[in-house]
Amino acid sequence: MRTAVVVFNLGGPDSPDAVQPFLFNLFNDPAIIRAPGPVRWALAHLISRRRAPIAREIYATIGGRSPLLENTQAQAQALTSALTDLGEVKTVIAMRYWHPRAEAAVAEVAAFRPDRVVLLPLYPQFSTTTSASSLGEWTKLAAAAGITAPTSAVCCYPTEAGFIAGVAARVRAAVAGAAAHGRPRVLFSAHGLPEKIVAGGDPYQWQVEQSAAAVVAALADPALDSVVCYQSRVGPLKWIGPSTDDEIQRAGRDGVPLVVCPIAFVSEHSETLVEIEQEYRELAHEAGVPSFHRVDTVGDDPHFITGLAGLVREALQRDPGTCPQGGTRLCAKSWTGCPAVIP
Repeated sequence: MRTAVVVFNLGGPDSPDAVQPFLFNLFNDPAIIRAPGPVRWALAHLISRRRAPIAREIYATIGGRSPLLENTQAQAQALTSALTDLGEVKTVIAMRYWHPRAEAAVAEVAAFRPDRVVLLPLYPQFSTTTSASSLGEWTKLAAAAGITAPTSAVCCYPTEAGFIAGVAARVRAAVAGAAAHGRPRVLFSAHGLPEKIVAGGDPYQWQVEQSAAAVVAALADPALDSVVCYQSRVGPLKWIGPSTDDEIQRAGRDGVPLVVCPIAFVSEHSETLVEIEQEYRELAHEAGVPSFHRVDTVGDDPHFITGLAGLVREALQRDPGTCPQGGTRLCAKSWTGCPAVIP
């Protein structure tokens, strides 16, 4: 059997000149700015032009480009190696806002002529702003390209055992290091969303909380001090909280060392290497936090890759369609943005 596995991620600029077009693609996505097309296009141009100089400065601190593609390539290669039992497997990368875009991935899959296709977002927690956007784009482009192979999509895996094991191992090591400065507090930091998106039924915040709770359970430390918080707020809308910034300030007032774990990211990029490692570290120092420790993302950790491979196998054993880990809807009916069928 010939199996195509398509892994989806955000993408990131590969040069300073790519920063503004990357930002335009991001803000022109109807899943991000939910306005009529002409209005969204104009806003995307305005926002990307204004934000590009600041974003270039941010990327300059990590070599002028995002490391996300290289991280994703390593994950894709490791996943292919973990799936040799399936026969001929081709793992293809589809980035949402920069190269390699979905159009190139569709052409690669069409040329491969697979018997089955598995769509695997590298977002453990489902959101209408991330996984749904990527999967929706793929569906439209694949149909136009004439890809008719039975296709299964893994919509989410917030508590998948391999993902949780990989994160827990990293948090455990960071907590041990921070403990020399007092009883640490763990901040499970995730990219935020406007409150109105969550109020509209997007299950992302609930799934982030499930991931954090699963990591805490894996650590088996009843005395662990932990908080789920959210970073990367932009724009005038009210966002879900508490904010990571506020929690860092509170840790300074409490005089506790901090371990910051990027619970919704599986690859390093500007939000981990700059926002957490540089900006939040500086904020922690200014706030009087006695010690600051950033947890690495899981990357191509063997536990995580084994978990992803299991999700692919599981998807192939089911009828084509969209399903979460375990094949059973995880979200309550109130989370209307969940794509899984309600039993």
